[in-house]
Amino acid sequence: MLPTPSISKLNIAHVYEPAEDSFLFLDVLQDELPYLRERFSTANAPTPLVAEIGLGSGIVTTFFHKNILPNALFLGTDLNPYACSKSKETSKENGDTRYFDVLRTNLLDGLRPGLVDVLLFNPPYVPDHTVPSFESAVKTDDWLDFALLGGCDGMQVTSVVLDHLAEFLNLARGVAYVLFCRRNKPTEVAKLMRNRGWIVDMIEERKAGWEVLSVWKFSKVK
Repeated sequence: MLPTPSISKLNIAHVYEPAEDSFLFLDVLQDELPYLRERFSTANAPTPLVAEIGLGSGIVTTFFHKNILPNALFLGTDLNPYACSKSKETSKENGDTRYFDVLRTNLLDGLRPGLVDVLLFNPPYVPDHTVPSFESAVKTDDWLDFALLGGCDGMQVTSVVLDHLAEFLNLARGVAYVLFCRRNKPTEVAKLMRNRGWIVDMIEERKAGWEVLSVWKFSKVK
């Protein structure tokens, strides 16, 4: 088993605490280690760019840096200012990487098209009648709902990323890992993406309390 990053002094009132979905994501990345190293360790190939949308505590990016592709470049985004700060703290607490930058931005905003080699996304997947309002979060200083509530079918946020995946992923070798709950209807999402020309595979599915979670891989080339 690869070591899980340590996270100290996490204020769970401001930043999403790693839970079953987080640890499922780490287990998937551990399983995918041989695939990822073979794909991105080719001699003379450009250094891969790993981007995580919705950094939260930073546990996923830190795990990836420490255990999967330590020589990659890392970029993370989050609207939550506390998550942006905490993710950098988590990186430093676990050995740090000077090749890790954080953007406080929404989803893919601020990323240059076609440059992301590995996209990591544990989205807000809980179905709700709406998604959180940025203006409300600024007013109340309450950002946690951004990590939880995904609108109708829990897919309102995830669909934005999937609809623009071909724009931001390096289609020649890029791969995206996205987490879903069963209520997101991931098999229907996979069918839609395959119809768009994507290669889609479910890597792992796991029951977590009352929910069933799964992580799926998207790419244009094997």
